[in-house]
Amino acid sequence: MLKEESIGPPSQYLGGKLSLVELANGTKAWSFSSSQYVKEAVANAEKLAKSLDMSVPGPRNSTTPISRDYRPEIDTTTELTPDLASHYYSLIGVLRWIVELGRVDICVEVSMLSAHLALPRQGHLEQVFHIIGYLKHHHNACMVFDPTEWNIPEGLFEKEDWSFSAYGCEDMREEIPPNMPRPLGREMRIRVFVDSDHAGDSLTRRSRTGFVVFLNGAPIYWFSKKQTSCETSTYGAEFVAMKVAMEYVRGLRYQLRMMGMPVSEPAYVLGDNQSVLANTSNPGSVLKKKSAAIAYCFVREGCARDEWRTGYINTNYNVADLFTKPLPSGEKRDRFISCLLHYLVRRAD
Repeated sequence: MLKEESIGPPSQYLGGKLSLVELANGTKAWSFSSSQYVKEAVANAEKLAKSLDMSVPGPRNSTTPISRDYRPEIDTTTELTPDLASHYYSLIGVLRWIVELGRVDICVEVSMLSAHLALPRQGHLEQVFHIIGYLKHHHNACMVFDPTEWNIPEGLFEKEDWSFSAYGCEDMREEIPPNMPRPLGREMRIRVFVDSDHAGDSLTRRSRTGFVVFLNGAPIYWFSKKQTSCETSTYGAEFVAMKVAMEYVRGLRYQLRMMGMPVSEPAYVLGDNQSVLANTSNPGSVLKKKSAAIAYCFVREGCARDEWRTGYINTNYNVADLFTKPLPSGEKRDRFISCLLHYLVRRAD
C-alpha cells in the first residue's frame, strides 16, 4: 500500500519534465519540457560524430532545423554504408521521439528525412546532424497546456442551414456513442489549424498535409505527412488535408466522450484557402472538381452534422503552415513556434 505522504505531484513522464506554472492571467497550467532528453541526445550524437570515420560534420549551432532550400528527395550524394545507415536509422528514431515529446518545431524536417530510410545518403545524414545542432542551440523549450477557454471570434463560425442542401433529407446528426459514460466536468473547445503546401515534393510533386489540434489553449496533437495522391491543384491538396484532419477530429471527439468528457460543441477548424472553406461551409456550394469529390463530401457531411465548422484565417497566422514546409528563420517562424512552445529563444549554457 502506498503511503499518503509519498504521493506528490508528477515530475517526470516519458523522458520529459513536468512542472506546474502560473500564466500571465493567473491561471495555473502544466508544462512539459524535453530539455533533459534533448541535451542527452545531443551529447550522444556528438560522441557518435567523433567516433565515425567520415566526412560528415557533427552537430553545429544553427538557427533552423534544416539547411535553407535543401530538398532531401533530390539529394544525389553518396549512399551510406550499412554501418552509417544503421546510425542514421537510430538518429531518426531519436528525433522522432523528440517530436513526440513536444518539439513540434522540428516535426516537418524530421518527417521529410524519415521518408528516406530505405536509401539514406550522406546529405541526409548531414541534415540529421544539422537538426541536432539546432536542438543543441535551442534545447530549453517547453510546451504549456493552457486550460484557458478559447473565445470564438464573433461571426466566424455561424451555424448554417443545411435543410435545403443534398444532406437536408437525411438525419444529419452526429453519432453519439450509446455506451459512453456520463460526461463530467467542464467542456473544452476543440480548435484545429489545417494547411497544405502544393506539390512540395520536387520528385513526385505530392503535397504535404499539416495540422495541429488544440483543446482550449493546449496543443495536444500535431501531424505532418506527405499526401498519398498527387493533386493537380492547390484546391485539391487543401481538400485532402482538410479530410485527413477531420478524420482525426472525429476519432478525438469519440475518444473524449468515452473518457467521460462533455463534447457538445462542434470542432472549430481554421484554414487559409478561401475556395475550400466556401465549399465546405456553404450549403449551396456545388462541386466543380470531380477529383476532390470524396474529400469534399466527407468534410461537408461533417459540417452538416455540426461535428465541425470551418472558418478562414490569414496564412500569416495559420500555425499549421509550420507543419507543411521548412520555414526560414524569421518573424513568421518565430510567431508560429511561440504559439506552441515557450522559452525557445534561450540558448544552451
